[in-house]
Amino acid sequence: MSLINTTIAPFKNEAFHNGKFVTVSNESIKGKWNVFIFMPAAFTFNCPTEVEDAADNYAEFQKAGAEVFIVTTDTHFAHKVWHETSPAVGKAKFPLIGDPTHALTRAFDVHIEEEGLALRGTFIINPEGVIKTAEVHSNEIARDVKETVRKLKAAQYTAANPGQVCPAKWNEGSKTIAPSIDLVGKI
Repeated sequence: MSLINTTIAPFKNEAFHNGKFVTVSNESIKGKWNVFIFMPAAFTFNCPTEVEDAADNYAEFQKAGAEVFIVTTDTHFAHKVWHETSPAVGKAKFPLIGDPTHALTRAFDVHIEEEGLALRGTFIINPEGVIKTAEVHSNEIARDVKETVRKLKAAQYTAANPGQVCPAKWNEGSKTIAPSIDLVGKI
């Protein structure tokens, strides 16, 4: 079953954020757009490149009114050390959520049972806690966070403009489509 348009499961996890340990929960993220980026583990090879990519694009997420969360199956303690020792991860100004119990990775259906790690999963969650986009792929393939920013803006646009859809390669300010029977077979 797809997670699209389902409400996220209740959770409460510890995270490392801006030099402090903080609690992040399904209740604390409500009221704003959120992007959850799941990664296999801290101190791996591809993961720091993705954290750095998210950090390099963080201003765009903030401008769109969204928070970013990196999630791995490590503890928040490991995330503190990862943040302090990796120049790429050290750029992160967003929470690094620890999921040592694997509750989050299982809830988002990205857990690899036999490895105790997560697949690379990206989820955009609306202010009501409903999952609007989901992308999951194999761990050897890193993401391009600019595409996540584009999807976030498309999800925000369609939420604010019911009855409109964003066509392929839609970017903020581009033309949208109002679906109608008159368009069937003409696009």
